Amino acid sequence: MRILFMGTPSFAVASLRRLVEDGHEVCGVFTQPDRPKNRGHKMMPPPVKEYALSVGLPVYQPEKMRDGTALSLVQQLQPELIVVAAYGRILPREILEAPALGAINVHSSILPKYRGAAPINWAILNGEAVTGVTIMYMAEGMDTGDIILCRETEIGPEEDAQELTVRLAELGADALREAMVQLSAGTVVRIPQNGENATYAPMLTRELSDIDWTRGARQIHDQVRGLIPWPCAKTDLLGKTVKVFRTTVGGPTSAEPGAVLSLGKQGIEIACGDGWSIVITELQPDGGKRMSAAAYLAGHPVKTGL
Repeated sequence: MRILFMGTPSFAVASLRRLVEDGHEVCGVFTQPDRPKNRGHKMMPPPVKEYALSVGLPVYQPEKMRDGTALSLVQQLQPELIVVAAYGRILPREILEAPALGAINVHSSILPKYRGAAPINWAILNGEAVTGVTIMYMAEGMDTGDIILCRETEIGPEEDAQELTVRLAELGADALREAMVQLSAGTVVRIPQNGENATYAPMLTRELSDIDWTRGARQIHDQVRGLIPWPCAKTDLLGKTVKVFRTTVGGPTSAEPGAVLSLGKQGIEIACGDGWSIVITELQPDGGKRMSAAAYLAGHPVKTGL
């Protein structure tokens, strides 16, 4: 099948690679423009661009989707189908309807739950035990189109958003392969979404980072896992701000929320609001490197009982 692919981050690479390996004719790849990164502000290509160029696919990086330029490119490429995976742009109706078979999307949740920009993170932030991927037809609304198929997977209790993204990328590629078989055979059954059951996963912000120690231990643990790799949970230890990368749920305690209970090789144990504790095992001080809590304590003494 002649396909125009649209995607940007690492999550999308797995789906594009699967289309290439399955022998589909990928006539072009749309991805977001290169962006400056790190302290040197060097312009860096998106992961999808890097992979596409490595296998000789033509890459297009339109700055806008509604000024006619992108639509003109789509019309010139003449795809039968558009496949989207984490492109990060809203596609106007004219583009969605340009191919004969329309446009489908690889979405990293079980729709209609977690429509929006950050479904993987919010599933963890909200303490979900199960998530998955949905292959769906695209419509003008935010992730509102008819479903082709869904595939579920359990979320590991210690799994963070970055780790889950890697797994869901491969699950999404597998589901896309199944959907492409159905599309090629003309056997797709479109399943309308029930909008009454919809929930939303808005973009992450730095305002989500601060740990509130009056919350429960499991909630804080989920906050830490859900905000990896950005913006990361953070807290103050004796006036010094640290990003928190790894935690485990500790044990029962009668101490006040936020009190530092113990320090050692196992980490920094802090009381939470539900009578349980959290053990910080990996962190990053302001201006420093990510390290184990034990390594941090070697150079930053912290008093207990705060």
